[in-house]
Amino acid sequence: MSLTDIRYDAVMGRWEPDARGRLLQAAFELYVERGFEETTVAEIAAKARLTERTFFRHFTDKREVLFAGASDLQALLVNLVLNAPAALTPMATVRAAFIEAAAFFGEQPEFARQRQRIILSSTELQERELIKLATLASAMGGALRERGVKEPGASLAAEAGVTAFRIAFDRWANGPTQRELAGVMDDVFIQLRSITSET
Repeated sequence: MSLTDIRYDAVMGRWEPDARGRLLQAAFELYVERGFEETTVAEIAAKARLTERTFFRHFTDKREVLFAGASDLQALLVNLVLNAPAALTPMATVRAAFIEAAAFFGEQPEFARQRQRIILSSTELQERELIKLATLASAMGGALRERGVKEPGASLAAEAGVTAFRIAFDRWANGPTQRELAGVMDDVFIQLRSITSET
């Protein structure tokens, strides 16, 4: 290895571990400092001491930094729905899946709260979030249909569950930091059950 190679590696961080994690951290810091719209991929890569090419190996664009975990969350929720006890009603199945999946966010609460603040600061990101939530509802509705739930019950349960999740997540992200997401989510699902049982 030449001296030029050593210098290049030192500057660009080519051999340092966890490129994805460094890109995430750099992007979040820049989005908070400068705003999402004002931050470029080049700036994210430079702050992480990586190349733009490395950025695009991990993310399709700068928006996807904020939505990178969406497919993992969807896979988790679909799996929880498919494997829920057969005796549960469709709505109870969706509720149980979301409450169990709350740990997905609880492991890094400040990261999740910061992500929420960044999304709320941009109309473009809010639109992308709604698209991701619609995709999630569709996938969960499909999982309910696999369990034998007929339409429109499967779609109604999935859509209502995703709406309850969105409201609960917003309350948790903007509420007292000591509250667990699962508890906030449970409160919202209880309110949903109360409203739908009104005559």
